[in-house]
Amino acid sequence: MHPRSFLFVPATSDRKIDKAYASDADAVIVDLEDSVALSEKGNARTALDAILNVKRSKPTWIRVNAMDTLYGYEDLLAITRIGVNGIILPKVESAEQVRAVDWVMSSLERQLSLSHGAIEIMAIVETAKGLIHVNDIAASNPRLRRLMFGAVDLAADLAISLDDDAGATSQARFAIACASRAANLIAPADTAYTEITNLDGLRKTTERARALGYIAKACIHPSQIQTVNSVFSPSETDISWAHRVLKAFTEAEKAGLAAVQLDGEMLDYPVAEKARKILQQQRIT
Repeated sequence: MHPRSFLFVPATSDRKIDKAYASDADAVIVDLEDSVALSEKGNARTALDAILNVKRSKPTWIRVNAMDTLYGYEDLLAITRIGVNGIILPKVESAEQVRAVDWVMSSLERQLSLSHGAIEIMAIVETAKGLIHVNDIAASNPRLRRLMFGAVDLAADLAISLDDDAGATSQARFAIACASRAANLIAPADTAYTEITNLDGLRKTTERARALGYIAKACIHPSQIQTVNSVFSPSETDISWAHRVLKAFTEAEKAGLAAVQLDGEMLDYPVAEKARKILQQQRIT
């Protein structure tokens, strides 16, 4: 199953690392970028050894520093290894950036006898330039299997309010979702919500992201995980509806029909596919 919640945690905090892996997050993002001070970048890479040498019960992703910084290449050298499910590549603004990272990682995989392409790339689109080129980025490389929206940096880049969740932010969200679908990627992950104690606001923005085609969200505190997981999990009503739709549609197909009514709703192939996707999202807890 695809993760619903990705919990960011700085690589330099042993206490937070342990709490992250013990949390209900579906995946952990060990951060080498924004949550790590410049003076601690080297220590953060060193800390990865201890983190990755422990067998973890959930997927581990690493957010590296941007490739145009002093730290990006060294980060790639440190994270291309067994135990890493994927990397989070920040501030992606072109397809060429993704292909360059893939070339480096492919070379390292050959040197280390790792399976080619086993480590995914998730690119964060968080600048105006990245948003303009999002379709090219989405289709850039097979190792890139999903996108993440970064609203905080985009708001800073465009000098717009981060609070305008239904305005420019929403348009950027939808553009990323459309680019993901057009490139046949996994549906994207939504941006982190910065108001940690505002769980009502978190639920509203997460529901808006789901309505725009997202299936996951970044979290920056364990208290956000339950809300995010709840929104991106089908309700009992959704599951019941999906079962009934597929049963009715299967019977209609057997009778040679491509459409049938159920409770006054016309069911056809797109509706049946929606029902299948709901059941695919169902999790055993």
